[in-house]
Amino acid sequence: MSLSFNTRNIARRLFLSKCYNIWRPYVSVPPDSPTVNVPSKEIVTPFPPLSEPIPDLPPVQYARPGDQSNVTQVTRLSNGLRVASENRFGQFCTVGVIIDSGPRYELAFPSGISHFLEKLAFQSTEAFAEKDIIFKELEKHGGICDCQSSRDTFVYAASADSRGLESVTRILADVVLRPRLAANEVDFARQAVKFELETLGMRPEQEPILMDMIHAAAFRDNTLGLPKLCPEPNTQSIDRNMLLSYLRLHHSPDRMVLAGVGVPHDELVKLAEKFFVDEGATWEKETVAAKHPTAVDTSVAQYTGGSKLEECVIPVYAAVGLPELAHVVIGLQGCSHQDKDFIAACVLNIMMGGGGSFSAGGPGKGMYTRLYTNVLNRYHWMYSATAYNHSYGDNGLFCIHATAPPTHVKSLVEVITKELFTMQNRPADQELRRAKTQLQSMLLMNLEARPVVFEDIGRQVLATGERRRPEYFIQEIEKITAEDIQNVARRFLSSPPALAARGEIKGIPDVKDIQTALTSEGKLPGNRRLSLFR
Repeated sequence: MSLSFNTRNIARRLFLSKCYNIWRPYVSVPPDSPTVNVPSKEIVTPFPPLSEPIPDLPPVQYARPGDQSNVTQVTRLSNGLRVASENRFGQFCTVGVIIDSGPRYELAFPSGISHFLEKLAFQSTEAFAEKDIIFKELEKHGGICDCQSSRDTFVYAASADSRGLESVTRILADVVLRPRLAANEVDFARQAVKFELETLGMRPEQEPILMDMIHAAAFRDNTLGLPKLCPEPNTQSIDRNMLLSYLRLHHSPDRMVLAGVGVPHDELVKLAEKFFVDEGATWEKETVAAKHPTAVDTSVAQYTGGSKLEECVIPVYAAVGLPELAHVVIGLQGCSHQDKDFIAACVLNIMMGGGGSFSAGGPGKGMYTRLYTNVLNRYHWMYSATAYNHSYGDNGLFCIHATAPPTHVKSLVEVITKELFTMQNRPADQELRRAKTQLQSMLLMNLEARPVVFEDIGRQVLATGERRRPEYFIQEIEKITAEDIQNVARRFLSSPPALAARGEIKGIPDVKDIQTALTSEGKLPGNRRLSLFR
């Protein structure tokens, strides 16, 4: 044992001695202080020191706080097009067109036209013979493009280097106003729509289909209740003439906002006049053969309530680890984004929160929300419960989407109706403070991204003609009180409920029973007491 110990000590000393000899040339050690490390004055690298400015380089320009507080400028052109922009520090910009269009305006047309137009975006135009030329032009400036439609808006957008602003604006103008809509492109869009409808039905997650169904139940046969997804029978009836007729009415410049982030406003206005005003649209140069409406549908959304149920088999993937689930959505009439209760409704939505039963995270992920603490943490058979607040220009929808095995579908409905009923209870001070802080932080974090700022500018200017700064909404959120939450919850509960369900849903309560439950502490008529362990 003694020999082994001495051998280890000798090896350790040899190693330390070797290390000292290696580093000795780089360390200047005074004779009187052999253990103190003193920086060497010897030149150990041919590169200049970092403490001195590098010669022959331009001075560095750093972002300043003032660069992020630019005012949004808005200009209306002669053809009615509104140009809105906000200059920001940085090399890249996001520019796009937001249009007052979408499925809610398709009452006089076959539903699904917006779905087709979404697939036809950034195809060939008068100036660009094929879509590959458009993508190559964007790639020159490191650009990407996208098109998305919602129930009441249609968005074309592109992000690229700011030096390519003219090319990006020209592409957007051509894509929006001068698409060719060739026969092969319409056929390709038809195949893409069919494929998407098939894949949506094969996925375990059913949110896109359920959101269409709950809107159809809440706004039966009018505006916001019209389907966002193209119905299967309509895929064959939509043709080029029908698309051009719809575009002529709904994609006119007076229904558009050209928004930009990270661009000079005066330059964007000049380019808009060049490409959006001086050059006409395709439907102005062609005669549309089909007979279609001659005016835009300006109907106000009418909330009706009701139910839309679909008994079907939802695919189960073993890799996902979830059993067969029944999907249920219960909704109430919400408020528009111009309503005085809109901010309170947003705080209530954050307070309800929710998500999946296996979501990871802490308070920032919503683990302290009511649907987590009162539902997902209490009933082991509830696999998800999430609150949604859909707000539009003239109405809204507040709903909860929940999933559970088909054997618990009736209990699921009672659990959700109970949570909807208890929304009107006074929230605790800490609960309200947490919800307000979370909403404020989500708002500010989302607005750090240029595409989000672009969409915020475009949507606000399209709806009101101006853009309110984030500071305004931060202050409005701060003003919300517990009484405001109770008042908006009572307002929602005063409306007839809407019900949408899909899957194995035998035994699901009728919507009339749900309405009765919402007036009697959330208890369904004749139902026994809920069990936590059944």
